[in-house]
Amino acid sequence: MESVELKVEMVGIHEKRLRKCLSKLKGIEKVEVDANSQKVVVTGYAHRNKILKAIRRGGLKADFWSAQNELLHAYASASYGSLRFSNFNNFF
Repeated sequence: MESVELKVEMVGIHEKRLRKCLSKLKGIEKVEVDANSQKVVVTGYAHRNKILKAIRRGGLKADFWSAQNELLHAYASASYGSLRFSNFNNFF
């Protein structure tokens, strides 16, 4: 059994559409969706490229999850009040 992590653009009702696309594939045991980080973990015996293709065929933007996505999510979830741009005037 293999786990495949995907970054899927989740907006509104897309989770239902995602689950419907994946239900058509054989060999999928479990689907975990984290809408906040737009991360989907699919566990089962289906090949990772077939999973990605099924999601894209359903009209959703998807790609394999990478370490770069972890960094982007951590940066985006940081509170913007703590960011300081003290040298902002140096750019002009």
